[in-house]
Amino acid sequence: MSKLIIILLAIFLPPIAVFIKEGFGLQLLLNILLCLLFVLPGSIHALWLNMR
Repeated sequence: MSKLIIILLAIFLPPIAVFIKEGFGLQLLLNILLCLLFVLPGSIHALWLNMR
């Protein structure tokens, strides 16, 4: 998948971007929790995971 699409997903739909990169697991659950608290930490987490 294109890097640009992954970055846009990480900004607007962070759990989807994490699921594409990592699958179902601890990182996805952590990202969902961060998104429930506030969207910005979830987006930062998704971008961090997809940039490493």
